[in-house]
Amino acid sequence: MVYVFLADGFEETEALVPVDILRRGGVEVKTVGIGSKTVCGSHKIPVVCDITEEEVSPDNIKAIVLPGGMPGTLNLKKSNTVNSLIDFAADNGIIIGAICAAPSILGEKGLLKGKRATCFPGFEQALSGAALCEGPAVKDGNIITACGAGAAFQFGFLLLAALYGNDTADKLKAGMLYDRQ
Repeated sequence: MVYVFLADGFEETEALVPVDILRRGGVEVKTVGIGSKTVCGSHKIPVVCDITEEEVSPDNIKAIVLPGGMPGTLNLKKSNTVNSLIDFAADNGIIIGAICAAPSILGEKGLLKGKRATCFPGFEQALSGAALCEGPAVKDGNIITACGAGAAFQFGFLLLAALYGNDTADKLKAGMLYDRQ
């Protein structure tokens, strides 16, 4: 199971593009509403989540995904459920994806020390000990970070490749005409 956590103020593209890519790739994904089953994105788009945070179980967890956006990132950071799942994933080598401002949560927890990472410009100081990268998305070990909404596709494909391999991600890219010029 992959859990994508959505809190009020989340960046819609950073959440829903990866969800779409993962589901097209055959990954079981649940969107998780923080504070409510219906959450409202930073551009005032309401999204009805699959489950609420009270329904999350670490059983069979394959990855967790943290979209950015403001104040979505701050609302994720306040959630005990999100924090405990980040800790569980880190302790068990489970994939953790964070995009835009959300890598700051991982940096403040010390999870990016010695790892290559990227984030939305202005949040670099929160990525304590990370080797900052300029690229749109980067994977280092079990952590995948991306810089913002424009990198949502790269982020989603990196998550899919980490879960099901490069061949699966490449086939989906071709099927979605991602690399078409």
